[in-house]
Amino acid sequence: MRQLLLLPIRFYQYAISPMMASHCRHYPTCSQYAVEAIQHHGPLKGGYLATARLLRCHPWAEGGYDPVPGTELNTAPRSGQACNPTESTHSTTQTRH
Repeated sequence: MRQLLLLPIRFYQYAISPMMASHCRHYPTCSQYAVEAIQHHGPLKGGYLATARLLRCHPWAEGGYDPVPGTELNTAPRSGQACNPTESTHSTTQTRH
């Protein structure tokens, strides 16, 4: 089922997309997002995520980095966020009076 859903997306990526100017405001592109969502979450949830992403992609969207939820790139810590929950990004030194 997954491969069947990926077939038209791959066709678009290799046959149609190269002939068009890049217009996607997000990274990864909407078609790559759909491939990753279906591969990672399966046809139902992945298809839902891909459809929701397509609805977010319009001329007034801010765009930017928008990874598939639950992928390795999405689980990386944000800038300034501690990798270990016991670590803190703030200094804990105390001053004596």
